[in-house]
Amino acid sequence: MAETVKLICLGDIFGAPGRQALKDRLKDLRAEHKADLVIANCENAANGRGITTKFVKELTNAGVDFFTSGNHVFGVAEIFSYLNEADTKVIRPYNMSNSSPGKGLGVVETSSGVKVGVLNLMGRIFMEPGVDLPFDAADQALMELNSLADFVIVDMHAETTAEKRAMGWHLDGRVALVFGTHTHVQTADEEILPGGTGFITDLGMCGPYDSVIGTQKEIILKRFRTGLPQRFEVASGDVRVCGIVCEIDVRLKRCKSIVRINEKLDS
Repeated sequence: MAETVKLICLGDIFGAPGRQALKDRLKDLRAEHKADLVIANCENAANGRGITTKFVKELTNAGVDFFTSGNHVFGVAEIFSYLNEADTKVIRPYNMSNSSPGKGLGVVETSSGVKVGVLNLMGRIFMEPGVDLPFDAADQALMELNSLADFVIVDMHAETTAEKRAMGWHLDGRVALVFGTHTHVQTADEEILPGGTGFITDLGMCGPYDSVIGTQKEIILKRFRTGLPQRFEVASGDVRVCGIVCEIDVRLKRCKSIVRINEKLDS
């Protein structure tokens, strides 16, 4: 078994521009960093909301090994049955209702046989009601994942920086990595916490940054200025691939390094 594992973790893939960016760049990025696995959040991959089995296949072919998600994962109903398959590559937040399609944790294996546990959680502040407390859910999930995996990483899908940061401290020393998603703006606070857990508040977005978090900015400005509902459309300019690359010590189950990725694609 390998002594260390290199992971690339990517922020929310937003619509066709985000999908195309990964098709164009991910294989080279993976080779450049000698990454063993790529994990990405896919909840916005289908036109900015939801995911389909077709796009799961496309993104897998592009080089993504496993997918986390969030509150928009059920945006396209066609995905429900796939989420329930035993070999699904997509998980939904663990602290959603047990009656929701899918599961909130999974294990993905590297070519050298290292088993990486992936846990997906969702915050409660300014998010959809009805999810369980993510801190208690994390404790419960770890009892299962620790027996299945060599180490665990966590996607904390939440609106506020405080709730994501709090989850980092809650899990410090118990998981190898905690990263935030959902807000689509990469934060500059990547670090290794005192207990050895890698942390960043938000990975950012794989998609168009000439926008308001992926949507055409004129539409969002009109919505804010008038208060009237608008039909959202995916933007197209300044497409970037954002996330982190980190190295995990398998024996210690701790993060050795964490570096941000924020790559502009050529226009």
